[in-house]
Amino acid sequence: MSTENEGTAVPADHPAAPSTPSTPATPPTTPSASTPAPEPTDAPTVAQTPVPEATPPQTPPRTPAPASAPEPTATTPLPTAPPAATPTPAAAGAGWPPPPPTVPAWGTPLPPAPPASPRRRTGGLVAAVLVAALVAGGIGGGIGYWAAERGDETVSSTTVSSGEAPASFKREPGTVAAVAAKALPSVVTIQAKSGGSQGEGGTGTGFVYDQEGHIVTNNHVVASAADGGTLSVTFPDGKSYDAQVVGRAEGYDVAVLKLTNAPKGLKPLALGDSDKVAVGDSTIAIGAPFGLSNTVTTGIISAKNRPVASGDGSGGSNSYMSALQTDASINPGNSGGPLLDASGAVIGINSAIQSAGSGFGQSQAGSIGLGFAIPVNQAKNVAQQLIRTGKPVYPVIGATVNMQEQGEGATIASQGSGGTPSVTPDGPAAKAGLKAGDVITGFGDHQIDSGPTLISEIWTHKPGDQVKITYERDGKTSTATVTLGERTGDS
Repeated sequence: MSTENEGTAVPADHPAAPSTPSTPATPPTTPSASTPAPEPTDAPTVAQTPVPEATPPQTPPRTPAPASAPEPTATTPLPTAPPAATPTPAAAGAGWPPPPPTVPAWGTPLPPAPPASPRRRTGGLVAAVLVAALVAGGIGGGIGYWAAERGDETVSSTTVSSGEAPASFKREPGTVAAVAAKALPSVVTIQAKSGGSQGEGGTGTGFVYDQEGHIVTNNHVVASAADGGTLSVTFPDGKSYDAQVVGRAEGYDVAVLKLTNAPKGLKPLALGDSDKVAVGDSTIAIGAPFGLSNTVTTGIISAKNRPVASGDGSGGSNSYMSALQTDASINPGNSGGPLLDASGAVIGINSAIQSAGSGFGQSQAGSIGLGFAIPVNQAKNVAQQLIRTGKPVYPVIGATVNMQEQGEGATIASQGSGGTPSVTPDGPAAKAGLKAGDVITGFGDHQIDSGPTLISEIWTHKPGDQVKITYERDGKTSTATVTLGERTGDS
């Protein structure tokens, strides 16, 4: 609060200036054009709250002199701020500086000075402020009540009720919610049970491949039911169907099922191009982690061409893949489910994860953000082969490599399994000039650091493809071109 609004005692030998403006008993006298303007006072003045007891006395009539200025009347409102010319600073501790000496004009007596009471005036000012605040609050509440009662459309509330929300909310195409809503009806949960007395099995995921009722999934999802077991496929709407294994590729970890009574109107998921995937692309994984069907998780492509060798824990042969790595949450039960890109196209089949303190596999404890998917280009070739013949076809180089060493390339073993030659006579590697002991360090455009890495890269191609091989022999680096052969079925 400014000290200019506080009262100050007026010296006794000078009459006091009126504290508030009041309405005069007589109208003001209009000065003529020749009359000089009254001299302004230097004291800053501020309009005060009217006090009923202070009533200025009537000004007695006077005879004006022709050449003199009229007396300033009390009807002019006091300015709310000091004049900008030469304001007089207030004395220390005083808010209303004493007025300059006033000379009575025309013999007219001045009104008596009211008793000076700084404490009472200050209290009155505080009271006036409180009253003003209460009145302002009352006015605000009154206006709000009045507007609510009238329902005036010109006064809008800042509160939006639930009734004013949009009747329908549509997700924009390309959002995770929109992609998931479109893909979920084509993703299924697979229950596999073995044919043994215990009926052991597990839960996995698959997706609709075509309108004939083919379902693509991982081999390790259905392996337990492949020989005399049972398979059931459940869609997100709760409808279940029996299924049979059409074919499975243990090395690729891909299997194809067929619904025994496929419903009409199946919508296959669109297949993307895994070769065009870039690190950093968005990913969406759909599956049934730990049996929780229709679970959607998101992430990105963390890496490409990641060599992964994984097993199903049953002691069978391992599978090898040059995998897409993603940080989307993948857990047991996600196996066989689709890995989608931002447009909703399948770019991979979720197959393996790596957990802390363990190796690669499909049945690890849980996700730590290291998930691996079979590139869809490879999975599509395998699925088509399984649908046509029921058996997988693998490209081969006709050489046995060491699967234990790592870091120095893939070394061709001294001999093959069962004492057979490590380099198949007249096979692809023999025709390219490779021998036992050669260390393969490059396959196509990819560096090779181990036997599993070499197999993963070989299986991204088709039989008949010609690929450049880089190898070392006796400390010298050489290159050769190999034409890939083929092997049918798992062995």
